[in-house]
Amino acid sequence: MKIETLRWSGDALELLDQRLLPERTEYVRCRTAPEVAEAIRDMVVRGAPAIGCAAAFGIALDARRGADLDAAHEVLAKSRPTAVNLFWALERMMRVRGAQACETEARAIYEEDLAVNRAIGAHGEKLIEDGARIMTHCNTGALATAGHGTALGVVRSAHQLGRKLSVIATETRPFLQGARLTAWECVQEGIPVTLVTDSMAGFLMSRGEIDLVIVGADRVAANGDVANKIGTYSLAVLAKRHGLPFYVAAPRSTFDPKVADGAAIPIEERPADEVTGYRGVRWAPRGIAVRNPAFDVTPAELITGLICEKGVLLRPTRDGVLALLSE
Repeated sequence: MKIETLRWSGDALELLDQRLLPERTEYVRCRTAPEVAEAIRDMVVRGAPAIGCAAAFGIALDARRGADLDAAHEVLAKSRPTAVNLFWALERMMRVRGAQACETEARAIYEEDLAVNRAIGAHGEKLIEDGARIMTHCNTGALATAGHGTALGVVRSAHQLGRKLSVIATETRPFLQGARLTAWECVQEGIPVTLVTDSMAGFLMSRGEIDLVIVGADRVAANGDVANKIGTYSLAVLAKRHGLPFYVAAPRSTFDPKVADGAAIPIEERPADEVTGYRGVRWAPRGIAVRNPAFDVTPAELITGLICEKGVLLRPTRDGVLALLSE
């Protein structure tokens, strides 16, 4: 990627403002943990791995200025509840003390995510045949991670190996991460991409125009249930109906063995104005009730395989997930 999602300067964390893409590329400069938390909450930065990296640097910023790290942990932990990478990174950061040690650990989390994403891509690309038409949901590329990506990273790896493929990106309402971000990344990389609305997926599958679905995850429960961007469950049901493989790509830091199943995963509800309009344009009548869950849960029984840095777990079960995490 020519543009970095996160840039660390030692005394500040610069975050590519993903709310402005694809029209403008601007960075938000954060100097404190509360500023990083606000950027996470307001979707300046999004994507489970990228959120984890940003939170780690947020702790490093407050360590540098001698602030209370317990308070920094608390404000960052409240920024978004569903993505477990956030809490995983904060746990790692709270095991160290001192400005230099915190910066070193944050950099390590960032570099590890890059390496993990490339490993995910190396395992996942073997599942993509030449000529594959791949549907994906939300954004799971370099913009959602330290770089390369998870589900879109699998596509990127296959593309870099010269495999002929194409991406069908769903808009991903209401925040349009597919239309604004995934489509933009594909264009930057020269990957053929077609944009469709979320509700077109079933029609395309019924016409034989999709070969497989690959999505990311914000949390994977101990039994293999997956929380991901709202609309993922619908795609999994449709893929099952049409006999299509449905893969989930995520690092092991997204797996949460403390959560027994998907029913126990907290689901974030976001503001109503994300549904009633977009960027200052309102299309819904005032006075209506609005639901805006940001994520849904896909049962393990609908998932063909989980792709992580250790390999591919086909037909995920509780025993399989726990064995994968123990490697």
